[in-house]
Amino acid sequence: MIQRIQSIFLLLSGGTFFAQFGLPFATSETAGGNYLSDAVYNIQDHTALLVLAILGGALALGAIFLFKNRPLQMRLSYLVIVLSIILPVAAAMLFLQAGNSLDGSSGINDGFGLYMPILGIIFTILAIRFIKKDDNLVRSMDRLR
Repeated sequence: MIQRIQSIFLLLSGGTFFAQFGLPFATSETAGGNYLSDAVYNIQDHTALLVLAILGGALALGAIFLFKNRPLQMRLSYLVIVLSIILPVAAAMLFLQAGNSLDGSSGINDGFGLYMPILGIIFTILAIRFIKKDDNLVRSMDRLR
């Protein structure tokens, strides 16, 4: 049902994707390079990162309303986990591929946005756990009928 605990975990997972719009992946003391031109590397710096974040958040929020189709809800949750893994890897690969045109004296500090997908994975794993528990409960009730 929509008021189940897995709905809350899926909502939190979707929230981690959309929270990345306000949290940077990395910051620097000086501006320079392609992605650090404003001294902040965030999700809006590349279209692929933007699409991954929107798709992951939409799938997590959309899975909430699939409470009657638990197998599909679990498959979408697994896809959300895959997107949660791909997003920081793609961000790191794009950043490293662009080359670091900053001088050696300016350091790059990682931001909290880099760790949000980890929270998304944790929330999605908890949602999958409760979806399975709910599915087992429904199957046991069907056996009693």
